Amino acid sequence: MKASVFYKHGPPEVLEYTDVDDPVVSNNEVLVKVKACSINHLDLWIRHGRTGYSEIPFPHILGCDISGIIEDSNGFTDFNEGDEVIVSPGIGCGKCKYCSQGNDNFCKQYSIIGGWDRKGGYAEFASVPSQNIIPKPKNLSFEESASLPLTFLTAWNMLVKRAQIKTGENVLIVGGSSGVGSAAIQIAKLFNCYVFATAGTEDKLNKMKNLGADFVINHTSNDFGEIVRENTNRNGADIVFEHVGSATWSKSIDSLTHGGRLITCGTTTGSETDFDIRLLYRRQLSLMGSFMGSKGDLLHLLKFIDSGKLKPVLGNTFPLSEASKAHELIENRQHFGKVVLKV
Repeated sequence: MKASVFYKHGPPEVLEYTDVDDPVVSNNEVLVKVKACSINHLDLWIRHGRTGYSEIPFPHILGCDISGIIEDSNGFTDFNEGDEVIVSPGIGCGKCKYCSQGNDNFCKQYSIIGGWDRKGGYAEFASVPSQNIIPKPKNLSFEESASLPLTFLTAWNMLVKRAQIKTGENVLIVGGSSGVGSAAIQIAKLFNCYVFATAGTEDKLNKMKNLGADFVINHTSNDFGEIVRENTNRNGADIVFEHVGSATWSKSIDSLTHGGRLITCGTTTGSETDFDIRLLYRRQLSLMGSFMGSKGDLLHLLKFIDSGKLKPVLGNTFPLSEASKAHELIENRQHFGKVVLKV
């Protein structure tokens, strides 16, 4: 089969479109004919070798956000060949206390399809655990469907499960033009919150307004922490949604109200920062981390996708053969929403 693979860590150019062996389907897996696979920053980190996990086996195929068609159900009666599906990206052990409680993203053996130890969807076919197969939303295209699993699941876990968002709160979405940021704007508006959102260009600011953001801020030329305080009677935001890292961390902290919550899922600009711990207890702040989300949460939020209350933001599409160009677009921050590979 054709796939976009890489044989060493490095820049986007290490991705090669070439022939590779078809995936082997084990007893608990099904074979999916991939129609689309979206790109996440996780893909870029793995390609660069910055995940912090053990070395990955080469050649490696990235891609956790897969939509496609069942090619071989491998005897599982829940699926038929030709069924249109999406893939839940996370895999737990299924046996530990976290998995048994439905919190599979807390599992110590948790892994991600296309991650550090399993080949993913930058290919014509992908072998995935049968438990990760979910019917594709009927009202979405394959490209739109591939745009939703990781970003919406991550944003939902951050805002709803971890930060416990409440109706009417002031919420700041840092980097609202990204895939996870555009999902977060919609989820916060689902709870009738007042949403501040930041981005780096006027075009992205306008697009965030169209998504529902109430107040948009250019974070390249403004102190967004001060602007948030100015527009909340000097109080600040109840929740700050962070995934940018060192470049915005201090301003994100400054944006919080007393008793506010900061939730983060990533460090796209770096993970090192100076932080005065005294701020934590003087202002009674809560700092929280979040990683992915459970399959149960994905199934729950799909109800809002089906009803049209939440919708993936499809930005750019590329053929699978141009995966390197797609990665370059994201690294240069020239995208809005999700970038998707069509297979």
